[in-house]
Amino acid sequence: MFSRYKKTDDAGPKLVEVPKSDQPESTAQAPESKPQSQRKPSPKKPATIVPMDKEKKRKARLGEIKVELHKRLLDDLNLSALDTATESDLRAEISAIAGEALEELSVVLNREERATLNQDLFDEVTGLGPLEPLLKDDTINDILVNGPQQVFVERAGKLELTDTTFKDERHLLRIIDKIVSAVGRRVDESNPYVDARLADGSRFNAMVPPIAVDGSLVSIRKFKKEKLAVDDLVTFGAFTEEMAAYLQAAVSTRLNIIVSGGTGSGKTTTLNALSSFIDDDERILTIEDTAELQLQQTHVGRMESRPPNVEGQGAVSQRDCLKNALRMRPDRIIVGETRGEEVIDMLQAMNTGHDGSMTTIHANSARDAVSRLENMIAMAGIEMPLKAVRSQIASAVNLIVQASRLQDGSRRMVSITEVTGMEGDVISMQEVFRYQRVGLTPENKIIGHFTATGVRTHFSERFRMWGYDLPASIFEPFEG
Repeated sequence: MFSRYKKTDDAGPKLVEVPKSDQPESTAQAPESKPQSQRKPSPKKPATIVPMDKEKKRKARLGEIKVELHKRLLDDLNLSALDTATESDLRAEISAIAGEALEELSVVLNREERATLNQDLFDEVTGLGPLEPLLKDDTINDILVNGPQQVFVERAGKLELTDTTFKDERHLLRIIDKIVSAVGRRVDESNPYVDARLADGSRFNAMVPPIAVDGSLVSIRKFKKEKLAVDDLVTFGAFTEEMAAYLQAAVSTRLNIIVSGGTGSGKTTTLNALSSFIDDDERILTIEDTAELQLQQTHVGRMESRPPNVEGQGAVSQRDCLKNALRMRPDRIIVGETRGEEVIDMLQAMNTGHDGSMTTIHANSARDAVSRLENMIAMAGIEMPLKAVRSQIASAVNLIVQASRLQDGSRRMVSITEVTGMEGDVISMQEVFRYQRVGLTPENKIIGHFTATGVRTHFSERFRMWGYDLPASIFEPFEG
């Protein structure tokens, strides 16, 4: 039976007896009494300790059964034939092998538990084990693993602790190795951290012991299957129609734009949205550490940096890609994130015929973004007078778009600032649009509105010459 996927060698290892459910000792402890405080009381109650303890034993036992069944699957399945197997055939084979093993162990499971066990085994064989259901959940933005027993997810900007766990550290390390080996990278004690990309494009980062003290640390930034368009972001309240009209004019007239913001503030999403305004007849080259941009234009060349190999050779940095991109006749260059010595090449590209180039940078405001550029130029080892550095930045960068994740988890384009030139030794800037915070609801939701500052755009003449004569009304302040 199931001969197509069975190994031909009948001498398989015997299945080890799984411990009985009453053998694992409970690790639950009675909660300690704490002094009165203004904190909210813990949701745990003493009356729930006993049933929770039984459920924990049951879950631990099912976990041990799953580990043993997974070992048996690896022994019995003809792994070389799985590439050509259909999903239905593979599920049937896994269900049959699991059923035989459960009979040998005299383990009785109800229909729901058996279905869950079969799905977990299928994910272990073909996917990423416990992470697979989280990756399939479209409401989750980030998956954060703090060791084998603690997995958090982010939904709508808020972190939640899930009941997903790994059997132990070895189980977690096996999943990490499965991910990184698929893209030709490695992680071990000598190379304890790694950046990689999942098959669906999600960004993956891991750090393993001994650097990670309490177990391997994993973070996954999930790849959005459907790119958010400008209209979607306007609908979600990330910015207004007036700001969208201004940004369309800025991108179409080939202003050089920097998207600034903190981690998780939506910089890449904003950059993707801005790129939708680029004409389809332009040649665009993208450079990233981990490919995330989803440009919809026809003529797009994508590049990705590469870490060194085992011997420490073969590294290709973003700066190497950027230098080579300048020889590839691009109309625009888009760098996913500028954070190192490639900054000087990016600024030179913006100054030497590649108008309309864009990048992102980590900073908390437009003025901070300029300071970060200055610092990165200094860190690159380029000795230039500060005035010359600022002059280079002022002539290269035209617009700074500030994205932010607010305390309620919402993401907003909180500021659009124009770089207008130099005044003495200082870069002069003017804010055109901003998000005005008013207050906070009892549910900790931000109350605020977008408004223009009343300053007329510095590029109005450029917009008019390119056919984007924006009405003066969009620059009038609005009091919500």
